[in-house]
Amino acid sequence: MSSTEGMINGGSSSANPTKAPVMEGNGGFMAQHKMAVEPPKKEDLQRSYATVVENDANPKGWYGSMMNALGTIIGTMGAVPCCIICPNPFKEVNQGNVGLVTKFGKFYKAVDPGLVNINPLSERLIQIDVKIQTTEVPEQICMTKDNVTLRLTSVIYYHIVSPHKAAFGINNVKQALMERTQTTLRHVVGARVLQDVIERREEIAQSIGEIIEDVAAGWGVQVESMLIKDIVFSQELQESLSMAAQSKRIGESKIIAAKAEVTFYLIFHLVTYD
Repeated sequence: MSSTEGMINGGSSSANPTKAPVMEGNGGFMAQHKMAVEPPKKEDLQRSYATVVENDANPKGWYGSMMNALGTIIGTMGAVPCCIICPNPFKEVNQGNVGLVTKFGKFYKAVDPGLVNINPLSERLIQIDVKIQTTEVPEQICMTKDNVTLRLTSVIYYHIVSPHKAAFGINNVKQALMERTQTTLRHVVGARVLQDVIERREEIAQSIGEIIEDVAAGWGVQVESMLIKDIVFSQELQESLSMAAQSKRIGESKIIAAKAEVTFYLIFHLVTYD
């Protein structure tokens, strides 16, 4: 038996052929690599944002000092479980969030997830979500360079990397990203013809993402990716494209038929002359 026959029939061979993925059942997708269950590691969680921006955050005036001292006393009493009159000074910062602490309205430190002790009278805790978030941009009407109207929907993946900028530098990060994406989408699509928009969707999304990324960096936001979900044509354009595709198929079939006739004619004459 030859080596080729041995490989086909399951015999041994000097060469080790690469095994193709096995399809079972109804032909659905099957993972080629099995992932083992892994326990959580510290490096897998969010990085630490804990920092003190201003060490000397205590108020200078008598009123601020009085309120700060009074808040400390009330907080100490509120920490006792049975004391329900005074507010509890301990607040929770959930995993995936960063806590920003302000004293008399002035930001002075950031804290990591866990239990945080704040002054109930002079300090406030703001939680900022730093997980990767998905935002679907509403349908946007765009006009291409060749004056074709399209309706596009897109998705942005982003996360906050500078919580203090996102909290104190801009009013609404999500709304700002959506509006910026819509404006950029109209600009980029308007500079391309319809054929480019259809064939180079990923390239357009990449271009839009790069433009948004530069602006979002000033807001403390990292844009991970931007995708164009749907491109919706008008009814007239759909009918026009359908007719064009049908005409193209008819033309191709006529060319194939003509080539077949020529081939048959040549073969017929060759056989006749022979």
